[in-house]
Amino acid sequence: MRVALLSPYALSAYGGVQEQVLAMSRTLVARGHEVLVVAPGTHSEAIDTPATVRTFGRVTSMPANGSRAPLALAASAGRAAREALRSFRPDVVHFHEPFAPRLAWSSVRSHEWPAVATFHRSGVGVDSRLAAPLLRHLAHGLDRAASVSPAAHDTALRSAGIDSIVLFNGFEMPRFTAFARMVPRQPTFVVVGRLEERKGASVVIDAVLAHNARIANEPWQLLVVGDGPLRHRLEDQVGGDDAVTFLGAISESEKRRVVRESSAVVCPATGGESFGLVLLEAMASEVPVVASDIDGYRQAAGGHATLFAPGDATSCEAAMERALATTNEQVRAAHQHASAWSMDTLVQRYETMYQEAQLVFASR
Repeated sequence: MRVALLSPYALSAYGGVQEQVLAMSRTLVARGHEVLVVAPGTHSEAIDTPATVRTFGRVTSMPANGSRAPLALAASAGRAAREALRSFRPDVVHFHEPFAPRLAWSSVRSHEWPAVATFHRSGVGVDSRLAAPLLRHLAHGLDRAASVSPAAHDTALRSAGIDSIVLFNGFEMPRFTAFARMVPRQPTFVVVGRLEERKGASVVIDAVLAHNARIANEPWQLLVVGDGPLRHRLEDQVGGDDAVTFLGAISESEKRRVVRESSAVVCPATGGESFGLVLLEAMASEVPVVASDIDGYRQAAGGHATLFAPGDATSCEAAMERALATTNEQVRAAHQHASAWSMDTLVQRYETMYQEAQLVFASR
C-alpha cells in the first residue's frame, strides 16, 4: 500500500506527534508499505526514517494547548503539500492532527484520497470553540478517525463533531533496550521534555534540591533532557548547584542511553497530557517511573508508576524516594504492561482503518 503520513508540526522539533509519525513511518516501511512523510520546515538528514520525506513552508512557533507548536501557516505550503501528495498517488493519506494550522487543510478539503485522521490534542480552548464551524466543515474530508486517548476523543467530538475510535500512542519497544542497563551507584533521576511551564521540570528540581539540603550525605543527581523557553529560569533556580545537569535537546538515541543509565525517570507535567507515552517509554527501558497524578499519566501508568500530586515538590520528593525501592519484579511487570502499546500492534490496527477508509471513499 502507498501510505502518506502528514504531520502539521516540523519534524526538526521534538514533540509527541512528530515522534508518532516517524515511528509509524519506520514500522510501515518494515511491514512492506511505500511511505511518504509530509511536514512543515526543511528536510534534515537527522530525521530518522527510511520513508521519503517532503517538507514545505517556513516554520512559525505558535502557542497551543499550553505548549508551542512549530507550524507552517502559509496557504502556499498547504498547496505545495497537496501537490506532493498528488505526485505520490497515495492509496491512503493519514493526517495527524488534521485541524492544526495549516499544512493539511488544503488536502483535507480537496478529499482526493481515502483519508484517516488521528487526534492527539486534549482540551477544548477558546481557539477550538471559535474555529468550530471550520473544523466541522473540514471533518467532511475524513473517512475514518482515531484518537490517542479518551480525552483526545472527547476533544475531537466537542470541537468538530467527530466520534473517533480510541486507540493509543505506540512506540518501538526494541529501541528502548538497545543500550545496556546500568543502575548508577548515586541515585540519578532523569526528566525528559520541553522546558515550559506545564511540563513541570521546576517541581523536580525543587524536590532534588530539597532532598539534598535535608540529607546531604545521600545526595541525588538530576539530568534534565530537553530545551525550551524556561531553560534560563530553571538554571537560575538551580543556582549553579552541580546536583542538576542540563543536557539540552540531545538526540533520541542519546536520550534512550541516558534513561537506561538512570535510577528512575520523573514525568512531572501539571496537565494537558492526553496520554503518557513518556511513561511507557521509560517502562520499556526497564526503568522505574515517577509521575504526576494527572489523567493522561494515570491512564498510561496502569498502576506501574509511583504517582505524586501535580505541582507539589514535597509529594514529588517522597515519590522519588519510594521509586528507588522498586523491585526487579515490579520493573518486569511494568515492561510487560508497556508492551501492549507497541507500534507494531498499533500499525496493524491502522492498516485495518486504511482498508475501511478506502471502502468508505469508494462509496461516496
